Amino acid sequence: MSTNAREVADLREHVRRLGIPLFGESAAFLALLRNVERVASRGTATVLIRGETGTGKELVARAIHYLGPRREFPFVPVNCGSLPESLAENELFGHRRGAFTGATDESTGLLGLAHRGTLFLDEVDALPTKAQAALLRFLQDGIYRPLGGAREERADVRIVAASNRCLEQEIAAGRFRNDLFYRLNLIAMDVPPLRERPGDVRILSCHFLRQCAERYSLPGKRLHEYTMSWFEQYGWPGNIRELENLIHREYVLCDDPELSIAVPAGLEGAPRPAPKLDSGELPYRNAKLHAVHEFNRAYLTQLMQRTHGNVTRAAEIAGKERRALGKLLKRYAIARRDEREHAD
Repeated sequence: MSTNAREVADLREHVRRLGIPLFGESAAFLALLRNVERVASRGTATVLIRGETGTGKELVARAIHYLGPRREFPFVPVNCGSLPESLAENELFGHRRGAFTGATDESTGLLGLAHRGTLFLDEVDALPTKAQAALLRFLQDGIYRPLGGAREERADVRIVAASNRCLEQEIAAGRFRNDLFYRLNLIAMDVPPLRERPGDVRILSCHFLRQCAERYSLPGKRLHEYTMSWFEQYGWPGNIRELENLIHREYVLCDDPELSIAVPAGLEGAPRPAPKLDSGELPYRNAKLHAVHEFNRAYLTQLMQRTHGNVTRAAEIAGKERRALGKLLKRYAIARRDEREHAD
C-alpha cells in the first residue's frame, strides 16, 4: 500500500471510530475525505457545503467538526428551513427577559450554545432577511446582540453552512444577501451525488444491511445480484438517503435472507453509461463487473431475439440448463415467451 493510500485508509478508519458513517472507495469520495481533513484543521474558517439533497452534507459537517481542534466542544446543528421567520433571530441569538410578550426567562440562543464549537446551518438559503443581516454582522466581528439585550455578546463559534440550492440564483432573485454569501463561501466544498461515485452503491448497501441487522437484532441479509446490478445503473435522485430508506423498508418487509427488489419503472431497458476507464477512477473489480454485466446483457438480448423469446431453444444454443438461463434472464430483465415454449 502506498503512503498516500495508507493515509486515506487511516483517515477513513478515524472517521468511522468517531461514529460518522461516511463510506466509500470511489475517487470522488476519497477526494472529498481529503478535503474534509484539510478543512477540519482550519478551526476558525467558515465553510459552505454544497450538494444535492440526501448526499450527506451534515455528515461532512460533523466530520469537519470532530476531526478539528473544536472536537471537545459542542456541534450544534439547526435546519434553517424549519425556523419560522418571526423566531429565526430568537433561535440563533437568544433573548433577554421581557424582550417580547411571554419572554419570562432568558434564552442563550444557538450561537451561545455553540461557544468554542461549531454551529451548522443547514438550508442556510432559507434564513429570513433580518436573520441574514444579523448573521453577517456576527461573521464580520464575532459579536451579536440578543433580542432585548442592552449590550452585545461575543462568541467563539465556527460557522459551517450548507445548501442544496444555487445560492448565486438566490442572490439574483433577491432572496439571499450577496455579502453574506461571500462571508460564508470562504471555503467551499462540494459533496458529489451518488451517481458520480462509481462502486460506492455496493459499499453503502452492505453498510445499511449491517445497520438494519444490528438495529432489529436479526440475522444478516444480502442483496440479490440482480438487484445490485440495477442499483449500480440507477441515478438515485434522492442520493444516499433514498438508498438507505429503500434498503431499510425492504429489510423490514422481507423475511427472506436475500432481498430481491423490483426495478424502478423505466429502468429495465436503460443502457448503463460506459465506465471512464481512462480517468483512473474505476477500481479494477468494478471495471471487471461492469464488463461482465454488459457482455451478459448483450449476449442474452441477442440470444432471445434469435429464438423469438423461446427459453428452451435459447438454453440449447447457449449450452446452459433451462432453469439457469431463466434466472439470468430474470436478473437482466430480458423478455421471455414462456407461454409458447411448450408448444414449440
